[in-house]
Amino acid sequence: MTTFDFQHYIDQQKSPSGTAEERGNFGDYAFSGDLRVLRKLERLAPVRMVVEASVRFWKTFQRSDLLGTAVRVNSRQFPAFHDQILHCAKILKIVVPTVYVTHNPTINAGTYGTNTESFIVVNSALVDSFTHEQVLFVLGHESGHIQNNHVVYHSAAKQLANGLGIVVKWASMPAGLALNAWSRRSEITCDRAGLICCRDEKVALESIMRMGLGSQKMYPKMDVDEFVSQLEDIKEGWGRLTELTKTHPYLPKRIQALKLFAESSYYRNLIGEKGGRPLDEIDREVEDIIKVI
Repeated sequence: MTTFDFQHYIDQQKSPSGTAEERGNFGDYAFSGDLRVLRKLERLAPVRMVVEASVRFWKTFQRSDLLGTAVRVNSRQFPAFHDQILHCAKILKIVVPTVYVTHNPTINAGTYGTNTESFIVVNSALVDSFTHEQVLFVLGHESGHIQNNHVVYHSAAKQLANGLGIVVKWASMPAGLALNAWSRRSEITCDRAGLICCRDEKVALESIMRMGLGSQKMYPKMDVDEFVSQLEDIKEGWGRLTELTKTHPYLPKRIQALKLFAESSYYRNLIGEKGGRPLDEIDREVEDIIKVI
């Protein structure tokens, strides 16, 4: 079995930065807070330990389980779905990702593996209940993880939340907090990638809310503005600190952050509109929104 050399992985990555010239393979739409914290992760020994254990676990167990239980999407198998994957890859200018559909009643999707061997897994419940445009948002979001070199750290954060800490022991708590702080920012980047793929703010916001709520019956009655207003209540009380243990920001935060991105000159230019606010200005507001303490 091939071993995982963390330092070799780091050396292969272009150093992420806020400037377009230094972003390397990272999307120029990426949230600057994501790139900033990602750079810090590379220097943390507990994170290195967790990442190495995560990759070993993936190669030893999870990869075989995925290949044995899920259905791979291609031009012969689910061709219409495959066309959506091709669309997102073309928009984001990335290699066409490998996508699997797995039997799961939860409306969700995820990206797993390593940066050199990554897979998008879409649950069957999402495929059955989402519209064509909403699926584009989801595929764009997950493709954003691949484009922005998130996969290794993203998989480590998920596996740590699911019990990998038993293996790495002392490293689990400091690594978990660091990975979660980054992961919440990475989701902001990938929501932007999803919007860029579907090119419809309403569809993007609906997709996020729909995944969060789960109920198909109640979803049509949700009010976006009313949901976002919950942000004020989230800021109060010590209970908000539970978000430190989460890999995703609270949903109202994600929605507000994406609404701000839709106001940026970057996104306006993509959809053929003029005006908008500078992306760095948007990023400063988003950083304030998603902070926990």
